[in-house]
Amino acid sequence: MGRIVVIGAGMGAMAGAARLAVAGHRVVVCERRETYGGALGRFARDGFGFDTGPGLLLLPAVQRDLFVKTGKEPLERCVGLRQVEPAVRHLFADGTGVSLPNSSRAGVREALDEGLGGGAGERWAAFVNRARDAWDRARRPLLEEPLWPNWQVLADREPYPAEPVKRLWRRDRTASTVREIAEWELAGEPRLRALLESHPLEWGLDPRTAPAAAAVLPYLEQTFGVWSVDGGMRALATAVYERCRARRVEFRFGAPVARIVVADGRAAGVELGDGEVLEADHVVAGVAPAVLDVLVPGTALRAPDEVPAQRVGASRLTVFLALRGARPEGTAHRTVVHSVDPDGEVEALFGTVPTLPGHPTVQVLRTGDPAGVPDAEHEAVTLTATVPADGGTATEAYERAAGRMAEAAERAVPGLADRLLWREVRTPVQVAADTAAPGGAVPAPALAAAGGRLLHQANDTRVPGLFLVGGWSHPGGGLPHAGMSGALVAGLIVEGPEFRGSQ
Repeated sequence: MGRIVVIGAGMGAMAGAARLAVAGHRVVVCERRETYGGALGRFARDGFGFDTGPGLLLLPAVQRDLFVKTGKEPLERCVGLRQVEPAVRHLFADGTGVSLPNSSRAGVREALDEGLGGGAGERWAAFVNRARDAWDRARRPLLEEPLWPNWQVLADREPYPAEPVKRLWRRDRTASTVREIAEWELAGEPRLRALLESHPLEWGLDPRTAPAAAAVLPYLEQTFGVWSVDGGMRALATAVYERCRARRVEFRFGAPVARIVVADGRAAGVELGDGEVLEADHVVAGVAPAVLDVLVPGTALRAPDEVPAQRVGASRLTVFLALRGARPEGTAHRTVVHSVDPDGEVEALFGTVPTLPGHPTVQVLRTGDPAGVPDAEHEAVTLTATVPADGGTATEAYERAAGRMAEAAERAVPGLADRLLWREVRTPVQVAADTAAPGGAVPAPALAAAGGRLLHQANDTRVPGLFLVGGWSHPGGGLPHAGMSGALVAGLIVEGPEFRGSQ
């Protein structure tokens, strides 16, 4: 078996490294920082602890598959998983609220009917049924197989079976975007619209232009459930790192890669920042496209007729709150506080000159994890909002935005201001420092339709021996998708270009 160099120690990169090591390859991971995990970091202060990346786990089957395929010890023996109940509480602009149960579509329907009335549950259930069809049609080519050479089929084919809306004396219309689904299939109900649009918005997608295929995002959450990890998501990163080490993957931290060595037309290793050259039979790059362009100068990884580059423009602003007083019994793990000016928020984020929203939608995480607090008489709360990728925004502007987020969070955490000990603001600048993505941009999951603009670069490249892994490659952003990219890269290297995914 050959020697493989992996650039970056993010979750997708480590997933690929572990699988390749099990297949018998000698794997070395070069990470410019002094730690592993990529976006799954941890911020600690005064006995409080906070995840710096995603705070919840979706599609745990991806991580379970990784641990099954790389050793006999299953995931649950390495980390504690708990299904969150309720999955989420939504607080809408008009003051109403609804708690949605975990992994129960029937329960969600009942909760919406009770909380919103007017047949809201029935309309939402009909939408989710159509979203299921979209998932069934798109799941394998978008998640379980390498990106098709004829990717244009995915770009032009809309998997969402939009319901025709009849109009008197005029041609029937069908929804092609998330906003049109909300207006035409959910009857324009503002709270259902907010519920639907919060999913693409979380990934930095404009609901006015995001394809109807984005319906799979709420479907995934409601069907497969939402999970938390004991000790925070950083504990999951540690478990994957330890699995890699157990499979004799070598890690070299503080080892930035200056360039990918290309010899005789193929990737032949990497040169580190100190000039050392590591020879390899294959190179796996888990970096953002802008970084990759620097590592392979003068080499076009993407031909003119290949997958178009994604628009890079969205990041996340995160606020860590240390509170005095215990977390009340029965508190929802996650609450989404919807914007009181949803149209203004969308225009601010996706207008001609993107800017910080005056009234952002805020996700409030109150995990209750003992590992996140100094004792039972304190609480750690994390606030997150979608913001533009950083283009030079002043620190003061981020601080003001964090203040607006805290004000909105008062609806979910009564008395927050009086309980506050301190707050820490994590901006896109810090995200960029951790991930090297320009402006701290966060990649969205791959979606069909939309002319291919929401597809990502294939895992194999035009440079033989060079492969791409992680959120900036197929099948896109998000922890489950990154894990899938690791499986795809391992399959392509072990089985060759004929690999077509797990059966």
